[in-house]
Parts: sequence; structure tokens; C-alpha cells
Amino acid sequence: MAAFRTGIVCVGLRNCALNLMKFSVSLIPRRVVKLPAAIRKNWFSLTAVSGGLCAVPFAVRQEGLSHESLIRRASSLVTDSTNTFLSQTTLALVDSWTQYIKAINTIVTLHRNYVSSASRLTPAEEEAVWQVIIRQREEIKGLREDCKKFESNWMMAKGLSELAAETAFNAGADQACVTAKGSLQVAMAHVEQTRQLSLEAENNLKESNADNSQRVTLPAAMETGEDDDIPDAYLRED
Repeated sequence: MAAFRTGIVCVGLRNCALNLMKFSVSLIPRRVVKLPAAIRKNWFSLTAVSGGLCAVPFAVRQEGLSHESLIRRASSLVTDSTNTFLSQTTLALVDSWTQYIKAINTIVTLHRNYVSSASRLTPAEEEAVWQVIIRQREEIKGLREDCKKFESNWMMAKGLSELAAETAFNAGADQACVTAKGSLQVAMAHVEQTRQLSLEAENNLKESNADNSQRVTLPAAMETGEDDDIPDAYLRED
């Protein structure tokens, strides 16, 4: 009997504890809801601001270093990064222009030889040479698009380098400023030199008409393979 009473008491205490927990939990949102509107607004604003501040990677100031010296160090790191970006974009642009110039020189020479010797080629040889010219034209179009893309990247790198040099100068990082300006001058010199070569190549391409000329029409006798009846006028080089 005593054991039965003890079990009843334990069950009652457990139920009471559970009811108290449910009641406590049910009170929590009610208390939050009953907060004044001004307090709730300030509390949410503070939460948003604190979350934003935690997302910014603040560096702890080292003992013995002023804020000015830390800013100079940071500006030097910025110039190093922009110099690397400028160097890579300059290399890509100069290389793309070099390949573009080579392709133009190739098609100009090939087209000149094709026009001058088409009358002496067999139909099969003429077809093979003409297909090479067509492929070369397509390659030039692709290289021209690459040059435009890399030139856009280089212009962006140039602007960032100029801004980084100005920032370093304002921060008192004189050596970083001088290095950034020197790298920028070297890059601009290389780009300008290669740009002039590409312009000359494009002028040669335009003058040769190799980019949009029509296929040479062979005499009917050559197309049928009757070489013996070809007049001397077709065989003579102008």
C-alpha cells in the first residue's frame, strides 16, 4: 500500500513539473510580444548592426604600430596585387596581339601566292589552298575577339594600378607608389608597341584584300583537265 502511494506521489510530481515547464515556455513569446514598439525596433536594429560588424574582418592593431603605419602596409599590399594583375593582363594582351599579327601575315602571304599562281594550279590544288585561306580567315576572327577581350581586362588593370599608386602616395607609402607607377609605365610601353604592330598588320590585310576577296575563277579548260588547249595568255604571269 505504501509503495502504491509513493508511485502516485511520483506520478503527480512528474505531471506537475511538466505542466510548469509548458507554462514557462508559453510565457516566453508572450513577454517578447508585449515589449514596447520602440524597444523592439531598437533591439532589432542593434542586432542587425552587430551582425554586420561581425562580418567585417578587423585586424587587431599590433602594439607599437600606429594606424598610419598599418595603412601604409595595407596600401603596399594593394599595389603588389594590382601590379600582379597588370602584369598578367599585359602578358595576355601582348601575346594575343602577337598571335593575331602572325595570322594576318600568314594569310596575306598565302593570298598573294594564291592569286599569282592560281592559273598554274590544278583544280585539286586550288581547292586545297582556298580551304586553307578560309580556315585562316576564321582563325583571324577568333583572335580578333580574344584581343578585344584581353584589351578590356588590361584597361581595367590599368585603372586599378593608377588608383593603387594614388592611394599609396596619399598613405605615405612612397616606395610602393614609385613601384606601381614604374610597372604601369613599362606595361603601357609594351602594349603601345604591340598595338602599333597590330595596326600595321591590319593595314596590310586591308590593302591585300585577303580577308574578303573572292575565289579565283579557273578557265574551263583547266577545270576539265584539258591542259593542252590552254592559250598562252592564261599561262603567262602578269
